[in-house]
Amino acid sequence: MNKVLLGWFLLACCSAPVLADEASVVTGLSKVIPNIMENHVSKTPIEGLYQVLIGARVVYASEDGRYILQGEMVDLVSRENMTDSALKTARQSEMAKIDEKKMIVFPAKNEKHVITIFSDIDCGYCRKLHAEINDYTDAGMTVRYMFFPRSGPNTESYHKAVSVWCAKDRNKALTDAKLNNKVVDKTCENPVDEHMRIAQVFGVTGTPAIIADDGTMVPGFVPANDLIQHLGW
Repeated sequence: MNKVLLGWFLLACCSAPVLADEASVVTGLSKVIPNIMENHVSKTPIEGLYQVLIGARVVYASEDGRYILQGEMVDLVSRENMTDSALKTARQSEMAKIDEKKMIVFPAKNEKHVITIFSDIDCGYCRKLHAEINDYTDAGMTVRYMFFPRSGPNTESYHKAVSVWCAKDRNKALTDAKLNNKVVDKTCENPVDEHMRIAQVFGVTGTPAIIADDGTMVPGFVPANDLIQHLGW
């Protein structure tokens, strides 16, 4: 190879861009975060920064997967909170994987929307919300409960959740536990541990935590009419 051709060859090799894509992000992240797949990763408008879905959470990663950022990405021109939009989609996707048979459901009389609530039997605001359960169902909201005893596994609140699940009439048992402090100790195969794991996937830290059917998460107790206005229903 003559010197001219060799020069062009070396120049081409040295100046060729290192192309990054979703696969390279996955390769880098997989060293510390298991089960990341390419369909969990997507480009953002910022060159070299990728959006990554981890369950129902969103982080941002460098193109080599070495660095991650947590926070919100906002388009100041369109005023769109891009992270919030991604979170809604992620929550919808994760919620669709959960079998409703593993929830305690209070159906709406004329269903317009479905809300899923992570709840703790001993939480004061959870009890306040449940005292108004008819307001939600009358307004067309089916309420699906999942357990999130904040005190953790093998605590009093945890055992109450198990007892409610194992009752013959779970809806009545939940109402008795929350509004009348009446719990009949029972044990059986139950989804309480699974509920707690799912709550962590959703980033739930307090109760009640309301997940609307559009993926919006609303922390805390919100009366039915206020919730309707907040969600724009």
